[in-house]
Amino acid sequence: MSRGTAVVAGVAALFGAQLSVGTAAAQPNAVPAGLQQFYDQQVTWEPCHGILECVDITVPLDYSNPDGERLSLAVSRKKADPERRRGVLLLNPGGPGGSGLTLPRVLTHTKAAKAFDLIGFDPRGVGRSTQLLCELTPELMKFNTRPTDGELAAWAADAQAVEAGCERAAGGMRPYVNTANTARDMDVIRGVLGEQKINYLGYSYGTYLGAVYGSLFPQHLNRSVLDSAVHPEWIWRDQFKAQAYGHRENVDLWATWVGRRHAVFGLGKNQREVLATLEDLAAKLNDKPVGGFDRNSLDLAMGTGSRYRQLWDDLGHLLLDIRNATEGAPEPTDALAAGALLRDLGIADVRNGVFDTVTCEADWPRDVNSYYSDMKLFRERYPYGFGVLRVAPWACTFRSFTPPEKPVELKRDGYQTGLVIQGDGDTQTHYDGGPAMAHQLRHHLISVKDEGTHGFYGFGNSCVEQKVDRYLIDGVLPSTRSTCDGAPRPDVPRDGWGSAAGRELGTGADRDVTASGERGGSLAESVRRFIERNKLHEKQF
Repeated sequence: MSRGTAVVAGVAALFGAQLSVGTAAAQPNAVPAGLQQFYDQQVTWEPCHGILECVDITVPLDYSNPDGERLSLAVSRKKADPERRRGVLLLNPGGPGGSGLTLPRVLTHTKAAKAFDLIGFDPRGVGRSTQLLCELTPELMKFNTRPTDGELAAWAADAQAVEAGCERAAGGMRPYVNTANTARDMDVIRGVLGEQKINYLGYSYGTYLGAVYGSLFPQHLNRSVLDSAVHPEWIWRDQFKAQAYGHRENVDLWATWVGRRHAVFGLGKNQREVLATLEDLAAKLNDKPVGGFDRNSLDLAMGTGSRYRQLWDDLGHLLLDIRNATEGAPEPTDALAAGALLRDLGIADVRNGVFDTVTCEADWPRDVNSYYSDMKLFRERYPYGFGVLRVAPWACTFRSFTPPEKPVELKRDGYQTGLVIQGDGDTQTHYDGGPAMAHQLRHHLISVKDEGTHGFYGFGNSCVEQKVDRYLIDGVLPSTRSTCDGAPRPDVPRDGWGSAAGRELGTGADRDVTASGERGGSLAESVRRFIERNKLHEKQF
């Protein structure tokens, strides 16, 4: 989540404002002191984005100084079926820095859309709301999934330049762009909508935002679904570290699966042998790329492809094609070489001023040597999926402002038990975040087995959707701990088994796999197939 993929002193005053918010929360119809003008805004909705309607509302830049500067906040709505309406469901897609204005449109096919007005919004600093824009700066380092010792200082210099660019362009706004103020904006939205309580559905970073909202405004939150949860104790550097752990865990699982199918893939007969083949290819590509496909491309493909079980066969065949290319097979003659195609691979990390600001709401280590130590370890153990980037110096390492408040202590005291959903192979929010968030808030946990997807409700897992719909619409909780199956692994038989036996976790379509494991075509064509299937699993809000 940095530019490498292109891959949060006024304390007493603000704590006083928090106390006034807490007092308001104890009285369901009360408005925090000095904020009545914002909660009582009269608005006119206008058509937008096809089936939605939108409005711009006003919020304070600094909630401890409501008479000071103001921000514009863009809000959208998709109305429920009047005969089934149960209230409003406020949505957030994550980020931090993700635009949620069109998210109601994405979820119109769900049962929740019939029962609730779906409410989307662009958080402060994002999209159609008042934007926080950072000055672009030249990259001072060349990205390398396994940087040498001599390259490490350039990563620190690059991060320092990014922070300086944000400070030059947005220094006055940045102290007030944080999770707590976005949660306060959400409560203003609630007031403008005329609702005593909201229901909430948040994905990824949106799970943390929802937990903060419930902690600050418990009397104004009804039902809550936190899908693909941030770990409440990993704010924020440890959260990114865990992304590298997740990539490595998935690669190891993939290698075990491929090793049991040596007759098809020919990459090794067990996990150890397959990983040795992978590292041999990485070394060869570092010495001599083929068709523009280098070691960076390989590490990226492994991190991305191994998370989605449905891509495991494609990933195996891709490595087979790479090995053939390194052994003298003709290189692709396509105008777009294989490595260049991979620049568009994977779920794009948020790279804007909001991301580089909200993630600074918590303190980061200031000693760059601690980052260098982690980078040296991670380049050896966690190189896949940009693992080294997850522990490199960050803009927040050189934070140029002092956050006006500490991160909110998460608790549930005054609103209903909620749901947390977590996939056990998720690389953006590691599985451990789900049980930890459920424990912290005393919520119920839905685990999705053998699944690397990030974000489930509304995206095709019928088991998850049935449990969430029954909770949101009827108020019926699933078991305190329950599981749903993920999408099946590819239907490739294990060595020594017939086509109907030895298949793991379901019977997915294996389309164009042959007994020899060959598909034909150039390496670039293989990469294109891989990317096309990968994009089917990406969440586009």
